[in-house]
Amino acid sequence: MNNTQLDIYVNYPGNCQEAFRFYEEHLNGKITMMMTHAQAPDQNSMLPADWKNAILHARIAIGNTTLMGADIPGAEPMRSAYLTLRFDTAAAAEQAYALLSDGGQIFMKMEETFFASRFAMLRDKFGTSWMLLHETKK
Repeated sequence: MNNTQLDIYVNYPGNCQEAFRFYEEHLNGKITMMMTHAQAPDQNSMLPADWKNAILHARIAIGNTTLMGADIPGAEPMRSAYLTLRFDTAAAAEQAYALLSDGGQIFMKMEETFFASRFAMLRDKFGTSWMLLHETKK
Protein backbone atom coordinates (compact mmCIF):
# COMPACT_ATOMS: atom_id res chain seq x y z
CA MET A 1 0.00 0.00 0.00
CA ASN A 2 2.76 2.42 -0.91
CA ASN A 3 1.69 5.94 -1.82
CA THR A 4 -1.72 5.52 -0.23
CA GLN A 5 -3.46 8.75 0.69
CA LEU A 6 -6.56 9.18 2.81
CA ASP A 7 -8.86 11.96 1.57
CA ILE A 8 -12.06 13.28 3.10
CA TYR A 9 -15.45 13.49 1.35
CA VAL A 10 -18.20 15.69 2.78
CA ASN A 11 -21.83 15.85 1.63
CA TYR A 12 -23.59 19.22 1.71
CA PRO A 13 -27.34 19.96 1.51
CA GLY A 14 -26.95 22.44 -1.37
CA ASN A 15 -24.17 24.81 -0.25
CA CYS A 16 -21.02 22.91 -1.31
CA GLN A 17 -19.86 25.62 -3.72
CA GLU A 18 -20.35 28.34 -1.10
CA ALA A 19 -18.46 26.29 1.50
CA PHE A 20 -15.53 25.48 -0.80
CA ARG A 21 -15.21 29.11 -1.97
CA PHE A 22 -15.20 30.20 1.70
CA TYR A 23 -12.52 27.62 2.60
CA GLU A 24 -10.46 28.65 -0.43
CA GLU A 25 -10.57 32.31 0.58
CA HIS A 26 -10.12 31.95 4.32
CA LEU A 27 -8.15 28.71 4.84
CA ASN A 28 -5.62 29.22 2.04
CA GLY A 29 -7.23 26.41 0.09
CA LYS A 30 -6.99 25.82 -3.66
CA ILE A 31 -10.05 24.50 -5.50
CA THR A 32 -8.74 22.02 -8.07
CA MET A 33 -12.08 20.79 -9.45
CA MET A 34 -15.72 21.81 -9.29
CA MET A 35 -18.47 20.36 -11.49
CA THR A 36 -22.21 20.97 -11.31
CA HIS A 37 -24.81 18.34 -12.15
CA ALA A 38 -25.61 20.31 -15.34
CA GLN A 39 -21.97 19.92 -16.47
CA ALA A 40 -21.99 16.13 -16.12
CA PRO A 41 -21.86 14.14 -19.38
CA ASP A 42 -24.75 11.88 -18.36
CA GLN A 43 -27.49 13.75 -16.59
CA ASN A 44 -29.13 12.18 -13.54
CA SER A 45 -32.84 12.13 -14.36
CA MET A 46 -33.65 11.40 -10.69
CA LEU A 47 -32.25 14.78 -9.64
CA PRO A 48 -34.76 17.58 -8.94
CA ALA A 49 -34.73 20.26 -11.69
CA ASP A 50 -33.67 22.97 -9.22
CA TRP A 51 -30.48 20.97 -8.42
CA LYS A 52 -28.90 21.33 -11.89
CA ASN A 53 -26.48 23.98 -10.53
CA ALA A 54 -25.75 21.99 -7.37
CA ILE A 55 -22.26 20.51 -7.09
CA LEU A 56 -21.82 16.98 -8.39
CA HIS A 57 -18.15 16.82 -7.33
CA ALA A 58 -15.63 19.30 -5.96
CA ARG A 59 -12.07 19.03 -4.73
CA ILE A 60 -9.99 21.49 -2.68
CA ALA A 61 -6.47 21.20 -1.32
CA ILE A 62 -5.98 22.63 2.18
CA GLY A 63 -2.37 22.19 3.22
CA ASN A 64 -1.41 18.60 2.40
CA THR A 65 -5.01 17.34 2.63
CA THR A 66 -7.59 16.94 -0.10
CA LEU A 67 -11.19 17.67 0.82
CA MET A 68 -13.82 16.55 -1.65
CA GLY A 69 -17.52 17.23 -1.56
CA ALA A 70 -20.88 17.25 -3.29
CA ASP A 71 -24.41 18.52 -2.84
CA ILE A 72 -26.75 15.71 -1.82
CA PRO A 73 -30.48 16.39 -1.30
CA GLY A 74 -31.29 15.87 2.38
CA ALA A 75 -27.64 15.74 3.53
CA GLU A 76 -27.27 16.43 7.24
CA PRO A 77 -24.41 18.20 9.05
CA MET A 78 -21.40 16.11 10.08
CA ARG A 79 -22.08 14.47 13.44
CA SER A 80 -19.35 12.00 14.36
CA ALA A 81 -16.27 13.16 12.44
CA TYR A 82 -14.25 16.37 12.57
CA LEU A 83 -11.86 17.95 10.11
CA THR A 84 -8.86 18.94 12.21
CA LEU A 85 -6.77 21.99 11.36
CA ARG A 86 -3.37 22.27 13.07
CA PHE A 87 -1.80 25.72 13.09
CA ASP A 88 1.76 26.97 13.46
CA THR A 89 0.68 29.86 15.71
CA ALA A 90 -1.96 30.54 18.30
CA ALA A 91 -2.91 33.69 16.38
CA ALA A 92 -3.68 31.66 13.23
CA ALA A 93 -5.84 29.28 15.29
CA GLU A 94 -7.75 32.24 16.75
CA GLN A 95 -8.28 33.74 13.30
CA ALA A 96 -9.68 30.47 11.91
CA TYR A 97 -11.89 30.13 15.00
CA ALA A 98 -13.38 33.59 14.41
CA LEU A 99 -14.08 32.80 10.75
CA LEU A 100 -15.42 29.27 11.13
CA SER A 101 -17.52 29.87 14.24
CA ASP A 102 -19.31 32.88 12.72
CA GLY A 103 -22.85 31.66 12.06
CA GLY A 104 -21.97 28.17 13.27
CA GLN A 105 -22.31 26.16 16.47
CA ILE A 106 -19.54 26.07 19.08
CA PHE A 107 -19.08 22.79 20.95
CA MET A 108 -15.92 23.84 22.83
CA LYS A 109 -14.80 27.45 22.81
CA MET A 110 -11.22 28.33 21.90
CA GLU A 111 -9.09 27.88 25.01
CA GLU A 112 -5.89 26.46 26.42
CA THR A 113 -5.86 22.76 27.30
CA PHE A 114 -3.26 20.40 28.72
CA PHE A 115 -2.30 19.36 25.15
CA ALA A 116 -2.66 22.65 23.26
CA SER A 117 -2.15 26.35 23.71
CA ARG A 118 -5.34 26.84 21.65
CA PHE A 119 -8.07 24.26 20.99
CA ALA A 120 -11.70 24.49 19.88
CA MET A 121 -14.46 22.29 18.45
CA LEU A 122 -17.27 23.68 16.30
CA ARG A 123 -19.58 23.18 13.35
CA ASP A 124 -19.44 25.94 10.74
CA LYS A 125 -22.43 27.53 8.98
CA PHE A 126 -22.11 24.97 6.17
CA GLY A 127 -22.52 21.97 8.52
CA THR A 128 -18.84 20.93 8.56
CA SER A 129 -17.44 19.99 11.97
CA TRP A 130 -13.94 21.26 12.82
CA MET A 131 -11.31 20.87 15.53
CA LEU A 132 -8.82 23.73 15.61
CA LEU A 133 -5.48 23.12 17.28
CA HIS A 134 -2.22 24.88 18.08
CA GLU A 135 -0.25 22.27 19.98
CA THR A 136 1.75 23.01 23.10
CA LYS A 137 5.48 22.93 22.52
CA LYS A 138 7.16 20.10 24.40
